[in-house]
Amino acid sequence: MISGTFKILFLIGRPAAGKSEIISFLKSLPAEERSTIYHIGDFYEIDDFPMIWTWFEEDAILTRNGKPRLYTDHDGYFKFNYLWNLLIERLEMEYWKMESSSLTGGDTAVIEFARGMQHGGFSEAFSHFSDKLLRRAAVLYIDVSFEESMRKNRKRFNPDKPYSILEHALPDDKLNRLYGESDWHELSSANPDYLHLKGTRVPYMVFENKDDVTTKAGEALAGRLHQRLDELWEKHNS
Repeated sequence: MISGTFKILFLIGRPAAGKSEIISFLKSLPAEERSTIYHIGDFYEIDDFPMIWTWFEEDAILTRNGKPRLYTDHDGYFKFNYLWNLLIERLEMEYWKMESSSLTGGDTAVIEFARGMQHGGFSEAFSHFSDKLLRRAAVLYIDVSFEESMRKNRKRFNPDKPYSILEHALPDDKLNRLYGESDWHELSSANPDYLHLKGTRVPYMVFENKDDVTTKAGEALAGRLHQRLDELWEKHNS
């Protein structure tokens, strides 16, 4: 096994696929085990959900004060599709801010997001990251069906914590509209090992989660994640 840690790991997939559960698992590990077994150094998480939730809160405040909403309509949909790409550029901005202030050589930034075809898919999202960032990155895609995404989305919802990364959810109709179709398989079909993004070859690995090992956690998650990240690290260094 080649030693070392990822600089940037994109953790992507459908909503409720298990991304946040993997992050929670990795955060729970002792630092040495996390870096040696999973190639994840000191952990810095960058997620666009808190950014989206801030927009919802600001729009609610504006509505309460009789002012025009900035980001979303009254049904909670973005007023402009380009806001999805704004979020992507915000994710990158947060990374460079972290690098200038706190990241060291062995640290890992885990960038988490989901995208559906309704707002351009993963292909559109990745086109808004810079070449400089993509050259540092690897991708772990959490693979579940849309039906499984919907099941877990319903199950995790806590109405008392709609702002929670682990307990937020979308209504079924909104989940279907925004994420019912995915372009992941189209994006990754050209090569089983690398995504070709803006002229940059970015290694990727698929983490199969149809049996929901991320909710069960334990040895099943630990073993599968170890295997996938070890294989991804080898691709990243080949």
